[in-house]
Amino acid sequence: MKAPVLITKHYILKFYKPPTPETHKGIQGHAVTIAGSYGKIGAAVLSSKAALKSGCGLVTAFIPKCGYQIMQVAIPEVMVVTDEYSNSITNINLPIVPQAIGIGPGIGQEPATQKAMLQFLKNNKAPLVIDADGLNILSQNQSWMEFFPEKTILTPHLKELERLIGNWNSDAEKFQKTIDFSKKNKVIIVMKGAPTFIINQNKIFQNTTGNAALATAGSGDVLTGIITGLLAQGYEPEQAAKLSVYLHGLTADIALPETGYQSFTASDIIQYLGKAFLKLENQSI
Repeated sequence: MKAPVLITKHYILKFYKPPTPETHKGIQGHAVTIAGSYGKIGAAVLSSKAALKSGCGLVTAFIPKCGYQIMQVAIPEVMVVTDEYSNSITNINLPIVPQAIGIGPGIGQEPATQKAMLQFLKNNKAPLVIDADGLNILSQNQSWMEFFPEKTILTPHLKELERLIGNWNSDAEKFQKTIDFSKKNKVIIVMKGAPTFIINQNKIFQNTTGNAALATAGSGDVLTGIITGLLAQGYEPEQAAKLSVYLHGLTADIALPETGYQSFTASDIIQYLGKAFLKLENQSI
């Protein structure tokens, strides 16, 4: 395996685009998160709030009906569209055409949800991020990848990656299988771990931020939201993935002296995103 390109602050600043003074919400992008099921509406809250806090102008969450009040109270800034069914997603019907969509956090793997995901993939043309249960559904239905927009971003942790590409006996085999998978399906893989790697066909990037505090429930849901938000703002998929993992890790580096490893939560990632942007832009924090 060739040496990966390191994702450093200097590297990120080559393509980072701070908002212009003349900007408004209508040109900062509209992101959609398709997330949640009964007992897992928190995944929709985390991913939607992260998309908003990434600088996205507008965010709409598509969720089952059971999460409506939770979402409206937890994040009043996010618009909500609900499925006709109460406990899970069964029919994805979006009243808008967004600039990017993230699907998968907490959606479960009910047969009706799987059917809804297939129909959604057949109709969708927007840049796409797939995570969590979306990946688990995909691992059982790999032919569905033919419906992906090119450079769709998949964000597996190692167990989800294994379900997609099969098991491996060494790091070298893991990377080769991931590269082959990326080439075959024209997807970008965010291989979550310590450290996180991004594989885009033959290109390999290694993130340089983050620490063990990120090993906490909901951390991946937040990352999905950040990537979706940056995609909606017009970043190319590879750039959105690189900037997202860098900022995601940076929040934990900034927060660590205050929270310690044990008490850092996924909500803290969102809380510290502003400071991560400021640090990237060389302002005081």
